[in-house]
Amino acid sequence: MYLSVISCIFTYICILLAVAFFTLLERKGLSYIQIRKGPNKVGLAGIPQPIADAAKLLTKEIAKPTMANFAPYFVAPVFSFILALLLWQLYPSLYSLGYFKWGILFFLCVSALNVYGTLLAGWASNSKYALLGSLRAIAQTISYEVSMALVLLFPLFIIGTFSFIEMKDAQSHVWMAFLMLPISFIWFVTCIAETNRAPFDFAEGESELVSGFNIEYGAAGFALIFLAEYANILVMSLFSALLFFGAGNMFFVESDIIFMFKVLFFAFAFIWIRGSYPRFRYDLLMSLTWKGFLPVSLAMLLLVLMLSYLIYF
Repeated sequence: MYLSVISCIFTYICILLAVAFFTLLERKGLSYIQIRKGPNKVGLAGIPQPIADAAKLLTKEIAKPTMANFAPYFVAPVFSFILALLLWQLYPSLYSLGYFKWGILFFLCVSALNVYGTLLAGWASNSKYALLGSLRAIAQTISYEVSMALVLLFPLFIIGTFSFIEMKDAQSHVWMAFLMLPISFIWFVTCIAETNRAPFDFAEGESELVSGFNIEYGAAGFALIFLAEYANILVMSLFSALLFFGAGNMFFVESDIIFMFKVLFFAFAFIWIRGSYPRFRYDLLMSLTWKGFLPVSLAMLLLVLMLSYLIYF
């Protein structure tokens, strides 16, 4: 029991450090994409900048808006942060003490609950900007969860397991991305929309919503929302690498370091896309999932089901 608790605490500390320095990677990456310098004044080449940002946010006075609903206002960031950390329990490592045989179902349940953190933050702030931003984010997240659940059915039907660890090991001969390239592309775009990242960051449209659902938050509350968002980006990068580029193939045996580089590639792709594309229109975002991704996913799923039926029967 004590070993399990120590392992969980150590894992969460590593996640927080990874999130902190991923923000530094994002600021550096965006700066060089835009041909300018990023953080380079704090310490050696700006490396301690995330620690300075965390110290600044956690030592600031916590704002208490007079018109806010206090209990849900303070619960919302903590709720979002806990959900983001829960998903990391599914990390398929040899050093993990827990084993989720129904990991994909757990992932769908927890990711569906993320909507409530955004809803609480926007509604409890009692601000029209925050409420409009949260309603946008909820509509966007629920819409793209439909496509995400359908895409997850593909590896489920092909491999026949709900376990992320078995799904990773089953790709020892060929990566799933090569079997269904359009579906892997749909999955990654859906991950970007699920995490409210550019070019789909409509919950934080600065021109009309100031900062969206988190406009009334500062200090520790804003830090928790920020940590939850970036922890979700890293965990979605992890699942992207695991579902479609899982284990080593017949040409090489994969180690944890190689898998880590796969995750870093997908995480950097979030930054790369943010620096490359402008924000879409909201109606184009919604039509993309309902008129584009949903019909394609259903048609491809029907094809996979027919092939599975022919193979097994």
